[in-house]
Amino acid sequence: MKTTSAELSGELKKYFGFSKFKGQQKEIITTLLGGNDVFVLMPTGGGKSLCYQLPALISEGTAIVVSPLIALMKNQVDAVNGLSSDPGVAHVLNSSLNKTQTKQVFDDITAGRTKLLYVAPESLIKEEYLDFLKQVKISFVAIDEAHCISEWGHDFRPEYRNLKLIIDKIADVPVIALTATATPKVQDDIQKTLGMNDAKVYKESFNRPNLFYEVRPKVNIDKEIVRFINQHKGKSGIVYCLSRRKVEEFAQLLQVNGINALPYHAGLDQKTRVANQDKFLMEEADVIVATIAFGMGIDKPDVRFVIHYDIPKSLESYYQETGRAGRDGGEGICLAFYDPKDIEKLEKFLAQKPVSEREIGLQLLNEVVGYVETSMSRRQYILHYFGEKFDPINGDGAQMCDNSVNPPKLVDATAELNMVLEMVKELDEKFKTKDLISVIVGKENSVTKSYKLESVSHFGLGKDRPENFWKSIIRQATVQNYLQKDIETYGVLKVTLKGLNMIEGKDTEPFHIAEDRQYDLAQTKADSDQMQGQQSGGLDQNLFAQLKDLRKTVAKKHGIPPYTVFMDPSLEDMTVQYPVKIEEIGKIYGVGEGKAKKYGKEFADFISRYVEENNIERTQDMVIKQVANKSSHKVFIIQSTDKKIDLEDIAKAKNLSMHDLLKEMESIVYQGTKLKIDYYIDENFDEDIVEEFMDFMKGSESDSMKVLLNEFGDDLSDDEVRILRIKFISDVAN
Repeated sequence: MKTTSAELSGELKKYFGFSKFKGQQKEIITTLLGGNDVFVLMPTGGGKSLCYQLPALISEGTAIVVSPLIALMKNQVDAVNGLSSDPGVAHVLNSSLNKTQTKQVFDDITAGRTKLLYVAPESLIKEEYLDFLKQVKISFVAIDEAHCISEWGHDFRPEYRNLKLIIDKIADVPVIALTATATPKVQDDIQKTLGMNDAKVYKESFNRPNLFYEVRPKVNIDKEIVRFINQHKGKSGIVYCLSRRKVEEFAQLLQVNGINALPYHAGLDQKTRVANQDKFLMEEADVIVATIAFGMGIDKPDVRFVIHYDIPKSLESYYQETGRAGRDGGEGICLAFYDPKDIEKLEKFLAQKPVSEREIGLQLLNEVVGYVETSMSRRQYILHYFGEKFDPINGDGAQMCDNSVNPPKLVDATAELNMVLEMVKELDEKFKTKDLISVIVGKENSVTKSYKLESVSHFGLGKDRPENFWKSIIRQATVQNYLQKDIETYGVLKVTLKGLNMIEGKDTEPFHIAEDRQYDLAQTKADSDQMQGQQSGGLDQNLFAQLKDLRKTVAKKHGIPPYTVFMDPSLEDMTVQYPVKIEEIGKIYGVGEGKAKKYGKEFADFISRYVEENNIERTQDMVIKQVANKSSHKVFIIQSTDKKIDLEDIAKAKNLSMHDLLKEMESIVYQGTKLKIDYYIDENFDEDIVEEFMDFMKGSESDSMKVLLNEFGDDLSDDEVRILRIKFISDVAN
């Protein structure tokens, strides 16, 4: 069908009310109407759906639109039907329809009323649908979210793989495939699978210059997000979490802190899901806390921030989810929180998958780690991933990321990398990150003991550096392909060819790592404009020194060591938050209600005077209210220890490792609650060593594991030291 440029512009105005096309929309539509296959790569918000909706409306017959999500189809059908006075212009054909509704759809298509038929790929396989569609006039087939076809795409759907065969059965018509995210590899895979090698490819730039990208460590994350949202009051935002449970918990936490938030995930019944989505679209709710099920095709132009509570499984997912911010060209802040432990969890999850899926998943995950750990422009990193060049100095949006605004300091770690690579070889490539770090810092654990690793030449060679430094080296070496993780053996590290070249001196390129950034707790770089001139909320060194003196005085009065009153991180948090009431002390990091009541008054009064004397403006969102956490293990642990149940059995009952159980127990006693574990200690420990440990703790300046292991590391394991420390804090401080 030949349509002139003027006619096309007229149809655009008639149906959509726009006076001109956006980007390459006009060329895409003209190519499709000319009977050619088209491949469209266009970022979220670029106007993809118009590329098939308009040609469908002005062509003879019905266009089939293959789409992965029922919610998305409904959204689009409502939108298209809103453009016309005839309600049957667009229809959905899927398993949610009853017989009468299906007949209505068939009748409207036969009568020539229906221009767009939205179907899920599973529906196309149904014999009755196939037989019907073969008999009617089909104008073309559009495949939306085409990355679902590729195993390398972030949302692979096996049922998409057979689309080519099904389309050929229905009619010989042009195909338009559209996606908002596809790396060159995914693009190639889609075209091959759909037999679209001769398709005309239209690729818009993936750069969204109005988006600000920032990655922060997952420290005090709940408080950080509450504060961030309060600093953007009344603005629309999305918080993405990986699990449904976390979505529910965090939406509740935001609600109790006065934020108008709602949950959205596939586990909610459809009525609730639709209602919550509509409230967000209608601005009856400011924030949606969601799994990735939310947002595909949701056209809300004024989402001002997208926060990732958990790092997603691929950069495509990340790009698509962040792409829901600032679609109107206005402000869009993309804030992600990162903890390497989250990556380890995702790797464990992948280890249970079939080999091919596992390898692909691991490669996609490595790209994500590369992004969060990079010291280069984040925009440049993302665009390079999608096969696009970007100038980090003069490019559009060059200053819109944390690395550009506040470049991390780079350290030459070539010698240390060599040390790690040689150690991996010396240990026959049999160990995981955790055990390799134990060897290099000279820390004994069950693995080093059973394999007698204390005798290898690298044992303790790097003990002058903290464990986190070596973790960074290993992560960066994996990202830069000097090491690779063998996921089949649950993360054992092996040296790559590039790593071997480094050891043998054939690769002389220096290896740099970024120093860990020091973030201040009260402010993200992303809100720096808004915060300038206000109290910056960094660590107040003057107050910190005075609080340490106060802690000594309080400890002396009670006859206990200072660290049992409040830990250093708690004092640091006080210098950022300036709590002036006992209730506020109870919300400080590592402090619970019990401790706040016992020691909090003197600290609150002292800080109150300090704030007044120094004219300090406190941030109002200091206290973050917690939801009573039903899933927390605290009550269970207290009740179980009261019943004198073996610690190993308590851990097993809650599916925790011993390490995680002790972490929970430490949190309980450090917050001021007693735990009665003498029964366990009497049965498992030599009483002389227990006595010696308690005496040492009474006179020690510090309760740090480093100090305690130096003293007792020969006689006690890490876990045993932690158990005795728990007893001491419980007995003496609480």
